Amino acid sequence: MGKDTFFCKKKTLQFRGELKELKQPWVMGILNVTPDSFYDGGRYKSLNDIVNNVQKMLSEGAVIIDIGAISSKPGTDLVSKELEISRLKPVFEILSREFPQAWFSIDTFRSEVAKIAVEEFGFYMINDISAGKLDSKMFDEVEKLNVPYVMMHMKGEPNNMQLNPTYNEITNDILLYFSGCVKELNRRGVSDIIIDPGFGFGKTLEHNYKLLKELPAFEILNVPILVGISRKSMIYKLLNVTPNESLNGTTVAQTIALLNGADILRVHDVSQAMEAIKMVGFYKST
Repeated sequence: MGKDTFFCKKKTLQFRGELKELKQPWVMGILNVTPDSFYDGGRYKSLNDIVNNVQKMLSEGAVIIDIGAISSKPGTDLVSKELEISRLKPVFEILSREFPQAWFSIDTFRSEVAKIAVEEFGFYMINDISAGKLDSKMFDEVEKLNVPYVMMHMKGEPNNMQLNPTYNEITNDILLYFSGCVKELNRRGVSDIIIDPGFGFGKTLEHNYKLLKELPAFEILNVPILVGISRKSMIYKLLNVTPNESLNGTTVAQTIALLNGADILRVHDVSQAMEAIKMVGFYKST
């Protein structure tokens, strides 16, 4: 979709009564407090390690820090609500104390966990990998909490999503999926919505790259687009490297996403993503 398109994508989000404009793409830093995430699982051995990493991401330019306690890598069974909360609460407590001005997002598909993060610890955003499909009360809670809501497309659940995922036509299928979700949320009075096409969540390698190529099609929904491709298998399997060796490939893929209209990059490596944003921004302005 070129610059002459008649679609005008929403470029503002309201955070606790304050309107923020996405004048340039934002970086969302990833903080997984799990023992089994595909790249950084078990990396943080103490709360002090977590604090240091958050400080590093913020100093490098992250606008939002996304905190999750459930691994959603392919083939994984989802942990219980009780375990998720027990992993999160100590982290919430220390981060809300150490970084009172930071914007934190809760990466959860459970409405109860989202409620705790927002109401008890002042989180600014909800990031839901299931777009309300794994918890029927999530849309109700989003309506009440009145914070920006990221909804991702996932075909199936993590434990089965990569078992021969098929689509009629992937971009159109996901557009139809999101249009229904956006319509329902708008009906409830929710307007601060971000969509995430869900790279790697019920998609083959070919599906992922077709989505990346056709990312501009999602501008028809008139909402910001979040892209989470950092160190994922669509990169390291294509390049025949490990997740640890996939930083260069990640930066290339993120650059393509930025050129195709991504508004938020969800990343493990903040400084490299910031460099990509700066270079693409300058390229587009010349």
